[in-house]
Amino acid sequence: MTTVRIALANLRAPATPAESVQLATAAIHEAGRQQARVLCFPECFLPGYRWPDTRLPVPDPVFLEQALVALAAAATTAAVTVILGTERCTDRGLQITVCVINADGTIAGWQDKGQLDPDEEQQYPAFGADRSVFTAGPLTFGVVICHEGWRYPETVRWAVRRGAQVVFHPHASRAEPGAYRPTTFGDPANSFHEKAILCRAAENTCYFASVNYASDGAPTTSAIARPDGTLQCWQPYGVAGLLLADVDPRAATGLLAARCRTSPL
Repeated sequence: MTTVRIALANLRAPATPAESVQLATAAIHEAGRQQARVLCFPECFLPGYRWPDTRLPVPDPVFLEQALVALAAAATTAAVTVILGTERCTDRGLQITVCVINADGTIAGWQDKGQLDPDEEQQYPAFGADRSVFTAGPLTFGVVICHEGWRYPETVRWAVRRGAQVVFHPHASRAEPGAYRPTTFGDPANSFHEKAILCRAAENTCYFASVNYASDGAPTTSAIARPDGTLQCWQPYGVAGLLLADVDPRAATGLLAARCRTSPL
């Protein structure tokens, strides 16, 4: 096999923690039916991203543990590696993180968010410092979470210099009152964010797979950029569903990441 199928879960934001498990379970099974090897969810899909006006219950570590057990079982049945945007309760407070679940249901590890958006620091005061790369069959991948991938490109380079052929980028962005409403990917009148997806791929000669919630009017959608910085595919704005792509690990050479002579990473 020369290509690996990946999927991005471009889903609507769950209304409740229980619904996040239901939606995630259905998406995992659909990814398996579509023969995807890896499925990535948006930032904090479980139990849901805590926007200031979101009415989610207080963080519940027992619920999170039980939900992970259920989703690990779904990953096993579907034979899909799952990159699950979630949260963790720590001694320092609530933390944005990603749990990587292997296709056999075991936990491969965690990738905590290290660079927080200034607006997140009150809601999610904890942050992580360690970074990891993961594997799914022939594919090696890294994860950068939202603000990290937009504003700190060195986080992407770190993963690629350690063998990542795809860097997944779960993020949370929604429509804001009065904001520009794009209708096509990379619109020059829109914010820089979607152009950054192409740049992160081109800067590092890797695939960059960015996944957002399905929010009508959001400034970004889910998309996958090729190692040469061209756009492979994108999800129509506000349309829920899986975005699927066949990626060729051989094309993701990491050449430009490796050639960066000034990188401390």
